[in-house]
Amino acid sequence: MKTSPAGIAFIKSVESLRLKAYQDSGGVWTAGYGHTRDVKKGDTITLPTAERWLRGDLASAELDVTRLVTVHLAQHEYNALVSFAYNVGTDIDADTKAEGLGASTQLRKLNDSDYNGAAAEFQKWNKDNGKIVSGLTRRRAAESALFEAS
Repeated sequence: MKTSPAGIAFIKSVESLRLKAYQDSGGVWTAGYGHTRDVKKGDTITLPTAERWLRGDLASAELDVTRLVTVHLAQHEYNALVSFAYNVGTDIDADTKAEGLGASTQLRKLNDSDYNGAAAEFQKWNKDNGKIVSGLTRRRAAESALFEAS
């Protein structure tokens, strides 16, 4: 399964495009559509670079969601989970020890076919460094709504 064009548009809308490196709410240098790998202060990129990074980061998130989820997903559910994984990751972060989708109650519930329970878990992921971030609260509500769409 691949993220649909609507799913890519959704991710672009919640990530926003930034061609100059900035620090996100957790202090991580970021550019493009939420890309963080090898981004440093002062970096500037082009739109084609942002698009290339998005495709690469999406491919990684798609592989991880496909690897981790053992139940059937509708396209809208898949899109929501890829957006989530794109943002929080899927494994335990070596630096911060933060857990991603792979170690989450959300994944356990989903793989137990508790789709409603999995949808409710999105809202719990609205913090960065222990602080509630309004942008993450909005994003999680949007991801949950996308996941539950029919």
